[in-house]
Amino acid sequence: MKNLRLKAARAAKDLSQQELADLVGVSRQTISAIEKGDYNPTIRLCIAICRELGKTLDELFWEEF
Repeated sequence: MKNLRLKAARAAKDLSQQELADLVGVSRQTISAIEKGDYNPTIRLCIAICRELGKTLDELFWEEF
C-alpha cells in the first residue's frame, strides 16, 4: 500500500527523497520504496523519519482497515 502521507509530509517540509534519505541515513531508493509501499521499514527508521518530518508514527505509518 502506497504511503501517500509520508510523501505529503516530506513535500510539506520541501524535502526531496534524497534530502530525507540523507537526514535519516538511508538511500534515496529506500525512501522511494517506502513511499511506493514496496518496503516495510524498521521501527527505528520509522522513528527517524517521523522526527525529521515532525510527525508521529500514527500520522505517517498507521494503516486503518
